[in-house]
Amino acid sequence: MEHVILVDEHDAELGTMEKLEAHQRGLLHRAFSIILFNSKGELLLQKRALKKYHSGGLWTNTCCSHPLPSENLMLATKRKLGQEMGIHLQPQFAFKFIYKAKLDNELMEHECDHVFIGHFDGAPLLNPDEAMDWRYESLSSLRSSIKKKPAIFSCWFKMILEHPEFAIKLDLLQLN
Repeated sequence: MEHVILVDEHDAELGTMEKLEAHQRGLLHRAFSIILFNSKGELLLQKRALKKYHSGGLWTNTCCSHPLPSENLMLATKRKLGQEMGIHLQPQFAFKFIYKAKLDNELMEHECDHVFIGHFDGAPLLNPDEAMDWRYESLSSLRSSIKKKPAIFSCWFKMILEHPEFAIKLDLLQLN
């Protein structure tokens, strides 16, 4: 059983809990989201595997997960990016935010999400337990897709794209 790190609103650790129970109870826990851009400025998206315990079949950011108890966030992002997408690089921390959202299967996402950004040109090697498809898409096309069909994208991914800190990072990276 995988455990998540429970945190307070300042991201201070409070303990651990089994991942599914934390999502059933809607308790605040630490998570991370990775967004990779190619040299054209397009985002690498993944479509979550249907067998995921929530949000299966939805398009989302390149990789997302939770650090293991006592695992450094930088190491966790590198580990999961390799496990999910077969990509071996170290994304850089961009910002963090707290959100709460109802999911399918009567679950609640309540996360202190640490967003990491990086660059990758190439094709990922998907872990079929994690992702069923992938694509690169420009920000303008992606925003148009989300307006037309918001239900096919994960809730946290849409929040990241609209977050003011994300826009600031894109400006700094000249990706806007």
